[in-house]
Formats: sequence, C-alpha cells, structure tokens
Amino acid sequence: MRDFPAIQNTTYDVIIIGGGINGAAVARDAALRGLKTLLIEKGDFGGGTTSWSTRLVHGGLRYLEYFEFNLVRESLREREILLRTAPHLTKPIQMTIPVYGYGSRSFWEIQAGMLLYDLLSFDKTLLNHRILTSQKLRQLFRSINSEDLKGAAQYYDCQAEYAERLCLENILSAQKAGAEVLNYAAVTQIQRQGERIAKITCEDLLSGESFAINQVDQAVVINTSGPWVDQVCGLGRTDGQPSPLSRQRKIGGTKGSHIIVNPFPGAPSTALYVEAKVDNRPFFIVPWNKMYLIGTTDLRYEGDLNTVKANDDEVDYLIAETNRVIPTAGISREDVQFTYSGVRPLPYAAGKKPGSITRSHVLYDHTKDGVANLISLIGGKLTTHRQVGEEMVDVIYRRKGEKVPPCPTRTQLLPGAITVNDPRVTQALEDYRDRVPQASIHHLFSLYGAQAPAVLAWVDDTPELGQPITPSLPDIKAQVVYGVQSEMAHNLLDLCRRRMTISMQGNYGFDALPAIIEVLIKHCGWTEAECDRQVEAYRAYMETNCIPDFAIESQLSERKLKSVVVSSSVSSPVVP
Repeated sequence: MRDFPAIQNTTYDVIIIGGGINGAAVARDAALRGLKTLLIEKGDFGGGTTSWSTRLVHGGLRYLEYFEFNLVRESLREREILLRTAPHLTKPIQMTIPVYGYGSRSFWEIQAGMLLYDLLSFDKTLLNHRILTSQKLRQLFRSINSEDLKGAAQYYDCQAEYAERLCLENILSAQKAGAEVLNYAAVTQIQRQGERIAKITCEDLLSGESFAINQVDQAVVINTSGPWVDQVCGLGRTDGQPSPLSRQRKIGGTKGSHIIVNPFPGAPSTALYVEAKVDNRPFFIVPWNKMYLIGTTDLRYEGDLNTVKANDDEVDYLIAETNRVIPTAGISREDVQFTYSGVRPLPYAAGKKPGSITRSHVLYDHTKDGVANLISLIGGKLTTHRQVGEEMVDVIYRRKGEKVPPCPTRTQLLPGAITVNDPRVTQALEDYRDRVPQASIHHLFSLYGAQAPAVLAWVDDTPELGQPITPSLPDIKAQVVYGVQSEMAHNLLDLCRRRMTISMQGNYGFDALPAIIEVLIKHCGWTEAECDRQVEAYRAYMETNCIPDFAIESQLSERKLKSVVVSSSVSSPVVP
C-alpha cells in the first residue's frame, strides 16, 4: 500500500530520485547501513537505461584504449562481487574477438590489451585469456568470415540475462531493510529555501494524487535519474523562481540500439565481440535466452527520452555487420524479433566522438550551484552499480558529520542468490513434478533464484497457475500473480517486459496477453475495462519503442498487429 500521508510527514536521511540500477543500489546500501531512505521512480524500476543495456557485466576491455585503467579495475572487481552475491543473475560467458587486417587495432595491440586485462583482474575467478591463430579460430567457428582474418583473442566476462531483475532485487533488498520505494511516482517540483532543498512535490501516476515530501532540508537528495538528470535539475525552484541547478548541462547521452533474432545458420555457441567494418565500432553477437542479442550502436541523441527507438538504419547496420562476420547467417529484416534502444547517461562533452566519452561515473556536488543537499550521478554502468551505491552512502554520512559505517553490500547476498546445485531446486522438481513442467521450474530458479519457491507456492492452492502462459515459453501463470502481489508490477509492460521477458521472445509478447489477462481478472481483481485499456497502452508502447518502422509499415506486420487486439472476453485474439 502507498501511504502518502505517512511519507509526507516522515523525516528521511536520504531521498533518491530515479529507480534504475544505480538508484536501486544507493537505496539498498543506504537502508542496509541504517539510513531512513525513500526512493521515487517516475516509471517502473529499471524501466529506463537499465532495461536497454547489452546485459553484460563486463570489465570494460575497450576502456583500456582510453587509458581508463581505474575504471577497468573497478569494473573487474565489481564483476567478481556480483558473481558471489548474485550467482543466479550473473553468469560467466566466453567472449571471442576476431581480428581482421582492416581493423583499427592490430593483432599485437589486442594481445597486449588482453595481457593488461588479465593483470588488472589478478584476483578473478574466471579463466585467463588465450590467443588463437586464424586456423584454430576457423576450426572453432566454422562459419566465421576468413577473409583477411589474422586470429582471435578469447577471454571470459559475465552476462546478466535479466538486467531488470538485478535492479528489482536491489529494490526488494532495500525495501526489506526498511526503505520506502515507489514506482510510478513522478517528481513535479523541487523547492529550495536558502541553500537547501526543503520540499519535493510529486504525483502518483497510478491515482493522479499529488503529495509532498515536506521535511527535506535535513536530508541528502540523490539524483540518479540517468539520462533525465538535467530534467530533474530543471524542476528546482527558489521562492517560485527557476534555480541555477540547470544552468550547466551535465548529460550528453548517446543512443545504443539492439536487435534480437532467432538462431541462424552459423550462429556461435558463445559470444562474439566484433569490430564493425563500416565504422570500426565494436559490437556484440551474444547468445541470449535461446535467441541472439546483437548490438550496440553509439550515436549522439537529443530527442525525446521517453520514446527512444532503433531506427531502420541502425537495424540494417547491425544486420549487415552480422552477415559480414558470419556470411552463412543470411539475416534479413524479417528475422528481427525485437528491437530496443536506450540512452547512456554520459557526461556532456561537446564535439567528442561518442565512443571516446568516458564511461566513468561522477558524483556531482551541487554545492557549487548553491544547493548543499543535492548530489547528481553523471554516468554509471550496470557493472559498477554497487560501487556507486557505496560511494554515495559514504558521502551522505560525511555530509551528516557522522562516522562512515562499513559497507555491507560487498558481501551481502541479493535476495535471490542461489547456486545451481542448491537442494531447493531438486526439492521443487520433486514437489511439483506433476503440476509444473520441469523446464518451467528450472526457468523459475534462473529468474527468481531463491525466491522461486514463493512463486511456486501459488500453485499449491491454485493448480491452474502452474500452467505455461504460452506453449513456446517456460513462464507460468503463477508469475503473473506473483509479479502483481509481491513485485510491485502495475501494468502489462511491467509484467511482460521487466518481471518476465516475454515481450522480447516472440511476437512482442502479444500472443501471451490473452492468458495473462485471464489471470489478472481471475486472480488479481483487474476489471475487463482496465485490461482492455492496458492492452492498448501496451500495444502503443511496442509500436512506439520496439517494433521497427519497416515492420509496422509492411502489410504482413499490419495483419500481425491487428491480430493481437484482445477483447475483454480474453478467450482468444481477434483475427481479422
């Protein structure tokens, strides 16, 4: 329940604006160290840049080129921490870098980079790199383009297939430690008195109700809104007048786009990290959920942050470069199953090449702007989110003039932390073998980890919730109820795109909507009218952000889009 009167009259130590992976990490660390914490997110947790990443927890090999050794070392250290504290969500993945004669980096430069990478990760648990001759590479990757191929380097990084859930587990951990967390609560005004923020006005986007956080002057306000940092700063007011917070631009975001395709001829069993021939931009071809994730681009972006979409040129670029490195692939526009695009919240750097802008994060102290209790995060990566949380909370304690207590997040497990050999997996397979498909049980443990038994518990009283949502995917109906009841999911996009990944794994999730809506009406108290409204909102979002323009314009895709309009009867899609 959202208790706005209580929030309005509570004195917080820290108020966080922005519930992506970095804001979630700050909230978790702050709450675990005993600070009275409030987090406000205008959309869903992890619904911005966090959910549009390449889903890698990596050491930043490419950053060596720009001599950002500290960032690489930090990233490698954080990768190891996540392997220990979130083993169900962070998994090793082998990377192979083919080296071609036309590339911008010579074979010896790649070799030197790999040696330095291993040195900087001296305490890692993953294997060291190895160098492959062109002949050995062709034996391992028989479909790879061999023209002007010099050899390859292989090393290990990590993959976070469900980046949104990594964010959510930070949120749930913060909440369990006492933090108040709100999604769909938008900050509409920040009011100052003298040199301090004194009041924050918000709107609950679920009810339309406005509420104010009145006792802010003794709190530290943390702006972790990612690409929206400048917009949040622009909400500042002093005695009704605009504040100097937005006087200096801080974010110069770049757009990164991805495509998802089904397995194709010659598809690698492990990840490829390739330099594009047309512009020397590195991109990934990564196995993901029995599909392939290909990206990313890196383009300056000045458009609407709420409607970021991979354009046709970007899609064609990723297709062409994939077909170049794997000539047997034969990928075309029709093979694209999903696209997504997000904006990296990088520091504003006029005139700099996008790829050369630093990926290091900055804690920007607004004291220089005349506001003593506001800090904005500029930058920040999925890999280093925990470090951001630690740094922010250390600063908060120093601002309070108190001794900084030890940071617990370096060792404390996330709520779902579990290993593949955990006896709870075997027990669940035995307990539910006649009620839930075994593939679904394994899937639940990979998605929810130690929380999977709580999802399965819904099947005990309602056996029908053990049924798969669609025949082609392992997700079961109980996940819908669990998402609404235990994970603060408020709409179809929360469920299909972020609590599960159904949206990304076939027809944009439209085929799953009838079964999901039936569960929402039957077990979550949603009305038919609300479900109809949600379906239209979901479809509009997919068309605006995820379905390629060329697909929307084609007659075949128009038929497909029409076929997914779900009537309130929820019995079946309406086919024209």
